[in-house]
Amino acid sequence: MDKRTLLALALSFLVFLVWSMLFGPKPKEKPVEEQATPAREQSQAPAKERKISPHPERDLISETKNSFPDITVETGLYAAVFSGSGPQIKSFQLKEYRSQLEKDSPPKELVQVNNRDGYGVNLGFLGENIPNITGASYKVNRQNIAVKGGDQPESLVYEYESPQGIGVRTEFLFYADKYQIDLSVTIANKSDYTIDETLLFNIAHVPQGTKGRYGAFEGMALLFGNKLKEVKAGKIKGEQFLGQISWIAYEEAYFMTAIISDNDKKATAKGAVLPDGEIRISYIPPSLKLGTNESMTRNFTLYLGPRDLYILKTLNKNLEKAINFGWFDIIAKPLLVALRFFNQYLYNYGLSIILLTILIKILFWPLTRKSYQSMKEMRKLQPMMAKIREKYKNNKQEMNKQLMGLYKTYKINPMGGCLPMLVQIPVFFAFYRILPNSIELRHAPFILWINDLSAPERLFSFPFKIPLMAPPYGIPILTLLMGASMFLQQKMTPMTGDPAQAKMMMLLPIVFTFLFINFPSGLVLYWLINNILSIAQQYRINRQLA
Repeated sequence: MDKRTLLALALSFLVFLVWSMLFGPKPKEKPVEEQATPAREQSQAPAKERKISPHPERDLISETKNSFPDITVETGLYAAVFSGSGPQIKSFQLKEYRSQLEKDSPPKELVQVNNRDGYGVNLGFLGENIPNITGASYKVNRQNIAVKGGDQPESLVYEYESPQGIGVRTEFLFYADKYQIDLSVTIANKSDYTIDETLLFNIAHVPQGTKGRYGAFEGMALLFGNKLKEVKAGKIKGEQFLGQISWIAYEEAYFMTAIISDNDKKATAKGAVLPDGEIRISYIPPSLKLGTNESMTRNFTLYLGPRDLYILKTLNKNLEKAINFGWFDIIAKPLLVALRFFNQYLYNYGLSIILLTILIKILFWPLTRKSYQSMKEMRKLQPMMAKIREKYKNNKQEMNKQLMGLYKTYKINPMGGCLPMLVQIPVFFAFYRILPNSIELRHAPFILWINDLSAPERLFSFPFKIPLMAPPYGIPILTLLMGASMFLQQKMTPMTGDPAQAKMMMLLPIVFTFLFINFPSGLVLYWLINNILSIAQQYRINRQLA
């Protein structure tokens, strides 16, 4: 492969990388099935004629007029605060994850709202078919719940009965060693009227932003018709979905809050941005129509926890489909599984990345050797190729024909030298997607100053800004070593073509060094080790082919 082709390939790779950072690797979402909220059926004639205004425009749940003491729930995995006024989650702290890298940082809080008295998850009703439900005061069965390891699940029950005899019972079931919370809602109609009401779940969240974390997703996600749909936080403006919805969630880079339905009947999901910037995601299941002395129970599952592929699979609710690495998902998931396997024995994800890189190099050793051999043979043909180009410089068609004949005569594949780079590209982008989205690598230390493989590495901390560098500001030692190794590898690579193109190729290490300066240190580590192994391979192969 001559320098012109190699330069084109390298620049194409660079353009592809920049495009991926700016626009993400996922294709544009197709239009949703419908753009409307489900219209409730008209109430059937009850035993007694009664008209109740449905107020479908209200997007609220459990507006309470009275204030009651909050309820605390503590398990081995989290500490939560539920409202004493109604079924609302006001705080949810994960014990096994810190909000920041520092050891004295508080636990990760999943409820991020503008108002301290606001809610993260809220359950109520879309309309007012149940009289006096807005502002209702619920009775609760307890004020404090603690579920320790080995204990049986504990429940929190909210109960309300209207003066007309319509009862609402909401039960949360907590487990000692699970992030999931089982939820059941029972409505019993002992009134003289037929009621036609619709449950409403809301998830409220203030976007935390993903600045400095390339490839990280934050926003609304749902399983719509058994396919994952994602809407970035900055694009949730009146987004609506109507159809088969298995679950709906708000996702951060490493965590999620999800509502899962026990049936996949037609439902509505919608997102809205409030004036204060807070995002509200609503899940509206099919309406409940109950005649006199009829009751109905709907079951759901809440999940507030890490976006861990293995934990989500144990739910058996298809929530693991939320872990999606875009176009490179088929490569990224096996890489993640391999990293987890190695970490069981090495107890260090940095060492796991190094070991995985070595195995990938071994796997593609025959291909790499053949590639270097092809580049050597191409270099031997340069004098003949130069004569052909000079002879047919005014006839491109004949020149290409003569060059192809030359390749055929000497049995050389002109693209053979490109194969190592082509193999690296999908693996590189798979790592690019894994690092900012896999909870396993969040705050994962390597050695010395590299204490978070999912974030850029910096030696020292400078009080001033550095151009092109995202905070924190310091010396990116690993990135500089990566650039130096790439420069050395470039010097050792058999080059073809004119000197001007060779000089341009030597600029690539500088370009990649600036490009990698804000990448997660785990990604830079992979590329550095890959370069070092490539240098060793190239040295050995060059000696064998000498």
